Amino acid sequence: METRFIADVMLGKLATWLRLLGCDVEYLPAIPDEDLVEMAFRSGRMILTRDLQLIRRRKARDNHFLVQCDGYKDQLRQVVERFSIDPLGRIFTRCLRCNEPLKGIDRSAVRERVTPYVYETQNDFKTCGCCGRIYWKGTHRVVAMKQVMRIFGIQE
Repeated sequence: METRFIADVMLGKLATWLRLLGCDVEYLPAIPDEDLVEMAFRSGRMILTRDLQLIRRRKARDNHFLVQCDGYKDQLRQVVERFSIDPLGRIFTRCLRCNEPLKGIDRSAVRERVTPYVYETQNDFKTCGCCGRIYWKGTHRVVAMKQVMRIFGIQE
């Protein structure tokens, strides 16, 4: 079973990059620590944190991973290694904003929601059922894939 995470306020960029890899990561930057710990406890999510005070809470003691690296690239490598995540196994399968799994959407349904150039040059679209954001295999995806390959030392 895949580990589901909840990231504290200090780890927003890490949460986004883990979502890009297809990991289920809740990120609520305005949530107080006590609520985050309770939410993790009730939902069975592993807390990702850099906060030593947070991990001293009773309900967080056995349900946290202390991220020790400073930069998001090192943090990402640390979490991927610790939880044996395949960085390419589910890449680009979650909404980066909402954390929801993406679903395929018929090309004709996005005609009015993307630029004419994107509509004419792309055939495969996905959408988030929560926020409605549309995803496609554009240059942003190529750039992100190259970044992931560099971060994990994967040869193309």
